[in-house]
Amino acid sequence: MKKLVDANVILRYLLKDDDLLFKKASSLFERVKAGEERAIIPECVLAECVYVLLKIYKVERRIISEKLKGLFSYKGVINRDKKDLIDSLTLFGKTNFSIVDCILCARSVNSGIQLFTFDDGLRKITNTAPSKY
Repeated sequence: MKKLVDANVILRYLLKDDDLLFKKASSLFERVKAGEERAIIPECVLAECVYVLLKIYKVERRIISEKLKGLFSYKGVINRDKKDLIDSLTLFGKTNFSIVDCILCARSVNSGIQLFTFDDGLRKITNTAPSKY
């Protein structure tokens, strides 16, 4: 059975700020990490996590990128758009773009679909291969 994971579960797991909820989240993510359980982390949940960590908890972009990419590397995370989300987190950690802009850039580059934007910075990024993020 698959689980659709909510932002509050991810946040409690990463922040460890509520012992009881951390233990519940940790129990799930340890099974997901080992591939014993399958989970999907929707892009809207990723965006919410990034926003809360950045704006509310004042976590550095680089740390947010590392921690969330770590979750996506768990064996049981089965998102179809996993590569796009990992690439978007890589870009997020290295730029000042919003996570939504980073998702758009990663999707554009990975799919070969041109990003139609008025933002010169985004246009430049989409002309760069993901490995250069």
